[in-house]
Formats: sequence, C-alpha cells, structure tokens
Amino acid sequence: MQFDLHVKKILESGKRRFELDIAFSSDSQRLVILGASGAGKSLLLKAIAGLMTPDSGHIRLGGTTLFESAARINQAPQLRQLAYLFQDYALFPHLNVAQNIAFGLNKGWRNPPVTVQNEKIDYWLQAFQLQSLARQLPHELSGGQKQRTALARALISEPRALLLDEPFAALDQSLRVSMRQELDSLQRQLQVPMILITHDAEDAKVFGEQVLNVHEGKLL
Repeated sequence: MQFDLHVKKILESGKRRFELDIAFSSDSQRLVILGASGAGKSLLLKAIAGLMTPDSGHIRLGGTTLFESAARINQAPQLRQLAYLFQDYALFPHLNVAQNIAFGLNKGWRNPPVTVQNEKIDYWLQAFQLQSLARQLPHELSGGQKQRTALARALISEPRALLLDEPFAALDQSLRVSMRQELDSLQRQLQVPMILITHDAEDAKVFGEQVLNVHEGKLL
C-alpha cells in the first residue's frame, strides 16, 4: 500500500519553536521512522492517525486522501481505518483481556460484557495465545502479554495499516528480542502494512524494509 505525505506543523512555546516539515512517498509494507527523542516522530505518527492536524500539506494512503489542507479534507481518526498502538499500550485497567480486545469492535463507549462471546475475539485470543488469560486484568499480565493484547485490540477492526509508537521501549532487553521476533512473524503472516517509529537502531534493522531518518523535524 502506498503512503504519500507532506506534513508541515509549527509548534511554539515561549521562545522555543519546533518545525516539522517531512515529505515522502513509499510503497513499503514495513516503514520505519528512526530518530532521537524530540525529533518529531510521534508528531508525524499522530498526524497520520488524525490525532494532530498539520498546518499544511497532505496525507494519502492507498490512493485515499486522509488530509489535504488545500482541499480542506481532514478525515476524523475513526474514519481513517488505522490502528494506533501506543507506547504504553493504553489497555483499559478495569477490563479483562477479552474485553480489551472486544473494545476494538465497539462503535460506542459502552464496556463489553465480562464474558465476551464472539468469533473474531476467539480468533485473536487463539492467534496471540491469550485464551488462558481471557479473564485476566492488565495489571496481572507480563509486558509481552500486554503488548499482544494491545495488538489484538488494534487488529480486530481489520485496519488498513498499523501505526506503532516505540512498541518495545517499555520492555526490558531480553523481552524486546522475543517481542521483535513475535511482531516480525505476525506482520509477515498478516501482511498488514505498518509504520513503526523508534529511536532504537535494532528495531530498524529487524523491521526496516525502508528506513527514514528524522532529525529536528526534517528527513536526513
């Protein structure tokens, strides 16, 4: 699927000024955006997801325009059909694993029932080996189990692409290695296009079918 974008955004706070100005086009299924903290990676990912509105530019995915300032097009996040995986996974602490996954199917804000019966949910519980943890709450899970739950919730809605915000940053070193292997295998199996942002060169080595280096809001 083709990503085509040019995003401009200026942020000012007191005497501080940050300018994001990034343009690229890619047909890669696995795109990694690499840069140090504060380089503008998360800002760019939020613009793609619709969580931040650029000052100008365009964002197109697979021929569909998600944002174009000149044409005054700015699709709402829920209409973009993109799954966003936050760095801390953002699981709902009061919902069990099955409920968290089921929330990906919800059109409203009503919590899914404690015991959820749904073929799609059963499929993802099995795909991520979470069947035995279906009734567990997030605080009872390991880091890897939390990530698998968050990924299942993201993928159950059948998104057009997966956006990953530093997905391994919260894990210890040994778990990062195994979770990289797990996500690598999963993405190859599902063939869901993804954009991954990271400051870790090892992530770029594993997932970087194409790697874009960002520094102070610009592509190097």
